[in-house]
Amino acid sequence: MELISAITNRSNMLQAYQRVCRNKGAPGVDGMTTDELKSYLQTHWQPIKQQLLEGSYQPQPVRKVEIPKPGGGIRMLGIPCVIDRLIQQAMHQVLSDQFEPMFSPHSYGFRPSKSAAQAVHQARDYMESGKRWVVDIDMAKFFDRVNHDLLMSRIARVIKDRTVLKLIRRYLQAGIMENGIVTARTEGTPQGGPLSPLLSNVLLHELDMELTKRGHSFCRYADDCNIYVGSERAAHRVLASTTKFLEQHLKLKVNRDKSAADRPWKRCFLGYTVCNRRYNIRLRVADKSVKRFKDNIKALLRMARGWSIRKTVNELTPKLRGWINYFHHADVKGVFNELDGWLRRHLRKILWRQWKRGRTRKRMLMRLGINEKRAMLSTTNGRGPWWNAGTSHMNQAVPKKLFDRLGLVSLMDSYHQLKYNL
Repeated sequence: MELISAITNRSNMLQAYQRVCRNKGAPGVDGMTTDELKSYLQTHWQPIKQQLLEGSYQPQPVRKVEIPKPGGGIRMLGIPCVIDRLIQQAMHQVLSDQFEPMFSPHSYGFRPSKSAAQAVHQARDYMESGKRWVVDIDMAKFFDRVNHDLLMSRIARVIKDRTVLKLIRRYLQAGIMENGIVTARTEGTPQGGPLSPLLSNVLLHELDMELTKRGHSFCRYADDCNIYVGSERAAHRVLASTTKFLEQHLKLKVNRDKSAADRPWKRCFLGYTVCNRRYNIRLRVADKSVKRFKDNIKALLRMARGWSIRKTVNELTPKLRGWINYFHHADVKGVFNELDGWLRRHLRKILWRQWKRGRTRKRMLMRLGINEKRAMLSTTNGRGPWWNAGTSHMNQAVPKKLFDRLGLVSLMDSYHQLKYNL
């Protein structure tokens, strides 16, 4: 069976449809949502399928969206229309089977049965084996700089179906719409479509093979690549040679300001860092990750000023669970305890603000078990909400067990459940 036939096969398309609908996502330039996709396909799928089989299908432009990057700067996303997300997902499912067998075991991003946690553990194993220097490669605007001809030549080494190759190139060259104006695209594979992560791995597989050929110990997660070596001299040599390979052979740009040959405990990899305690390497949550977590929580809590405390807790739950599931591999006791207390104090601050008047605050404190004299002194202390949120009267009135009853996820309690399978 030709690959294009496998891509448009009913069972493959149904699997892709279910995946796209489950992921939801924002509409593209045509404004169609995933909820409208089923009815659209019922009337339009047959002619679209015929165009795909004949090689005449033309993807629509992607919608340009710019989002702030955690470390500063802007990340550009290209949001495809829902129908193009469906086709790309169907292509990804078939093409992934073609490329997966050749990919390096040290490539961890956007692959089945691979994860960021595995990459971080592998990095720690390298350090425990004595490789205490890291070459941290930062590729500048990788997804915006991919050379189309270079990428297509690498894809064509594996994919021989000309119809599929033509369709991939059309997706690469689909224009970008911003403010109603479509701009042609001559390079890059913008993040936002299901096919982009696979294509990035195809191109960077060349880097993986080069590092393997040179005998290097490395971990790569998409465009985030760390190489572990035994000495400072080797680290600087590898940084120079790898930069040369990426820029000359793959036509990519290395950010020299952010790339470095350094000690691993001075760098951040996938949100983690390490600490070196008497030759015992331990994973730790990077300070940048803690700051990013606090910034995200504070942004949500600013929106929550008119919400009930129960609604606020419900909105916090998925963020907290996601953070726990990602970082529970680290030595987190101290940071999780600190963040639990920090979050409860913020919620107490919200309550203090919501009570507003002194009489209301006195009444609520008394209702929550504070005696009248202490409640009166607490409401007339002249201090602000954050100060009061950290005092003994609010800690006693609104203790941890009250938040537990409301369903607030405790980072530390959840960590213990994951670690000890309670």
